[in-house]
Amino acid sequence: MEDVQSVPELIAAAQISAKALAEPLSDSADQERSDAQRAAVRAIELAAIDIFSVFEARMQHHFRRGPFARKLKALLLECKRDDLAKRFHRYYLAINVLKHGKGSSHRELLKAPAEFRVLTSNDGPVDDETQRPAALVDVTVPGFFDALCDTLLEAHQFLEKRSGT
Repeated sequence: MEDVQSVPELIAAAQISAKALAEPLSDSADQERSDAQRAAVRAIELAAIDIFSVFEARMQHHFRRGPFARKLKALLLECKRDDLAKRFHRYYLAINVLKHGKGSSHRELLKAPAEFRVLTSNDGPVDDETQRPAALVDVTVPGFFDALCDTLLEAHQFLEKRSGT
C-alpha cells in the first residue's frame, strides 16, 4: 500500500515540477515563442490548476458543504487574516481564468491590482485541446508559481492549526 502524500509534500512536488517545466522559457531570445516554449507555458498553467484543485479537494473537509474558496476567504477575513484572504482569492480567480477563460473571474481580476499579469485579451493561438485562448493570466511572471504555492501552504497551515491537527 502506498503512503498518501501530505498537502505540503504535494505543493513542494508541484513547485519542483513547475521549475523544471519553466526551463525552456529561459531560452527565450526572440519575441516569438517556440512550440516548446508554448507547450511549457501550457504545462505550467495546467500544473497551477492541478495543485489548486488538489488543495481544494484535500482541504474541503474543513467546511461542511458549499464553495470551498468562498468559505475559506470568509473564514480568513473573519479571523483578521486579510492579506492571506486577498492573496488566496486572487489565485482562486486566476485559476478560474486559466480553466475557463474570460468571464466574471477575469473581469474581477482586471479590476484589482494583482501580483501577476492579467491580460485583457489574447491575440495568440487558440489551444487545440480546449478550443479557448490560453494565456489570459501570465504564469511566466517570475514568482507566480512560487507565490501560489506559498499562499496555499499558508492557507493549509491556517486551516490545520485552526482544527488542531
